[in-house]
Amino acid sequence: MLPYGGVDEFLEGALPFLRDGVDAGDRVLAVAGAGRELLLREELGPMAAGVEFAEADTWYGHPARTLADCLALADNTAWQGRRLRVLGEPAWAARPPLEVAEWQRMDAVANVAFRGTGASIMCPFPASLPAGVVASARRTHPETVRGARALANPGFMDPWAYNARCDGEPLSRPPDDADVLKIERPDLYWLRAYVGDYARGTPLPEEDLQRLLVAVTEIVTNALRHGEPPIVLRMWTESSGDRSLVCEVCDEGRWEPDSDYGLVPPRPTGTSTGGRFGLWAVRLLCSLVQIRTGEDGTTVRLRLRLPALPARTPATINRA
Repeated sequence: MLPYGGVDEFLEGALPFLRDGVDAGDRVLAVAGAGRELLLREELGPMAAGVEFAEADTWYGHPARTLADCLALADNTAWQGRRLRVLGEPAWAARPPLEVAEWQRMDAVANVAFRGTGASIMCPFPASLPAGVVASARRTHPETVRGARALANPGFMDPWAYNARCDGEPLSRPPDDADVLKIERPDLYWLRAYVGDYARGTPLPEEDLQRLLVAVTEIVTNALRHGEPPIVLRMWTESSGDRSLVCEVCDEGRWEPDSDYGLVPPRPTGTSTGGRFGLWAVRLLCSLVQIRTGEDGTTVRLRLRLPALPARTPATINRA
């Protein structure tokens, strides 16, 4: 992580990182907003030609998809005999709390997912961010950069310990008016029809509905094969904060404690890291996936963001 209080501190850490990458023949990528890109281009001068730039709002669109895209880039670069070097600063302030927590989780998982790729990633954190975001960064990044020096971060946590800590937070209770379906037989046709009927009563776009149907099918199939009855599906919408359609599947089974919960992308054959494809696919399909498992059973909660409601315009008054 690169904590900085102003432009000078940002450049003191970012410029040596980028210049070293260009000099070494790395594939160098800087993910930044328009203002930061112009600043870096100006300071790098002719070296800017050796740096690829990407827009932060586009790059950091979805936690799991961003991790998958960046990991694929690192793998492809490694196969070409080079290594990937990324300077990436997401926009934290505008994100709802649940999404912030998921990005922080992905920061931790990156330490596992990128092992063996040779990739190097630096994440700038401005001092203007909420204290909790910066404190979390010290737990998910093994080093803190000061100028051209990288120092071991004493607050760094084992990635799986960090994720276990995240999953220790209880889920909010479903609302009393949530739709409830008890799943007593493996009839996925009627399950998908039920989910589709409910979702079509919301503003969820059709493309996202198809994603939800695939994700729900995977989670219910997993519960039928590996869980314990009763299996219950609940659906509701949340309008406060980040408007979402929520689909929850509960059963009485308990997952193995060493499960990666689909957090790590599946890797090519022969690599040492990689997760379960089904759950990883579910994370790609949904805006957010929350999993809780223990003595009381297992709950998998899927969220898909609903589009914002159009702003109301004052009614026109016609006078005779």
